[in-house]
Amino acid sequence: MLALLASILVPLVAAGLRSVLWVLVGIAGLALAAVGVWWTLAHTGVLRALGVALSVTAPVAVLALYAAYGMLWVACLSLALWVLAVTAARTALAPGHGRTASERAVAETPHHPWVLMNPRSGGGKVGRFHLVEKAQAAGCRVVLLEGGQDVTALARQAVSEGADLLAVAGGDGTQALVAEVAAHHDLPFVVIPVGTRNHFALDLGLDRDDPAAALGALTDSVELRVDLGYAADRVFVNNASFGTYASVVADPAYRNAKTHTILRTLPGLLTGEDAPRLRMRAGRTHTDGLQALLVSNNPYGRAVDAARPGRRERLDSGLLGVVCVRVTNTAQAARMVRGPRSGQHTEGLIRLSAEEVVVEADTDTLPVGIDGEHVVLPAPVVCRSAPGALRVRVPRRRPGTPRVSGAAADWPRVAQLALGRPALRRGG
Repeated sequence: MLALLASILVPLVAAGLRSVLWVLVGIAGLALAAVGVWWTLAHTGVLRALGVALSVTAPVAVLALYAAYGMLWVACLSLALWVLAVTAARTALAPGHGRTASERAVAETPHHPWVLMNPRSGGGKVGRFHLVEKAQAAGCRVVLLEGGQDVTALARQAVSEGADLLAVAGGDGTQALVAEVAAHHDLPFVVIPVGTRNHFALDLGLDRDDPAAALGALTDSVELRVDLGYAADRVFVNNASFGTYASVVADPAYRNAKTHTILRTLPGLLTGEDAPRLRMRAGRTHTDGLQALLVSNNPYGRAVDAARPGRRERLDSGLLGVVCVRVTNTAQAARMVRGPRSGQHTEGLIRLSAEEVVVEADTDTLPVGIDGEHVVLPAPVVCRSAPGALRVRVPRRRPGTPRVSGAAADWPRVAQLALGRPALRRGG
């Protein structure tokens, strides 16, 4: 509370009521930068060039004005105090060091563990970290994945041959396919993070810089019960994306030239005649005209959370996270600078949680990016959560177990704590 008060008083003391004007200048600079980004992504030619220039010059001009009038240090100090206030508030409201899911100590060790490894994932991490040799030394049967193989069929074959634990050293898409088989047979599952992003491993608290450390789950482990997400009959451990991103991923050139493909295809997808327009139903929420829709296995934290950007606090809430984007003009792009408020909605952005989400379009099929892999599903697509479906074993000691923190800085509750009063959660 003191840091929040100081973040307001510093500019007031330094510039008096003129500080309000400086705040408006900063907001205007962010809005203009957002417009520049929109022109860069949604247009080509002259407008794209202007967009690049605007997205760079607007914030630079604001900083130059602050520096010229002696307000740069004031703005930086005020911003630092505000970040400190929000971080402290979320820490004060946190229930403590939490876990991505409830943990159960494991006494028994697997007798016939089976590991599928993709030697191409992450630029060849399987070879660099000598994972084949280390897994075999731990008593695992190792199967190297070659191009064109049916991952699901391999996992089912392993079960039929007596595997009592399934593990994957590969990307999130491969992890999801084997995880579904493990969940169906109620077998423990081990994640070995060798992919490019390893989002699932990140939220499990695994060390992505040392994939071999995940093999510790075979001998000294705890077991987590985590949720799986489904888009129609396809399982996902991270997310299913519809609309703009799914269409970009479908382009054959995307794998080898991501940035070039995105810049080439986005204008048509955002403002062209063939731009996707999706409809979404989740509980009592109905919305249409969406350009992009992300359905995640448990809600992601806020993208602006500097401490944990794009991460999930929990993997066992039994809920899907939903983020919808609808931006059709420069005014909406500028207004999105505000981000979602307490109601989780702005004109261009909607965030919510639900047990089931229905995605519709005016076409018979929908392209979907499931954990980064492109698939085409019949429309409408029903997404649902399978709570506690997967038994995941992780090393007992792992470096990245996240701290559970409040989803937002609830200032009335923080004020109650500061005054020594019980801080009850809203709604009970």
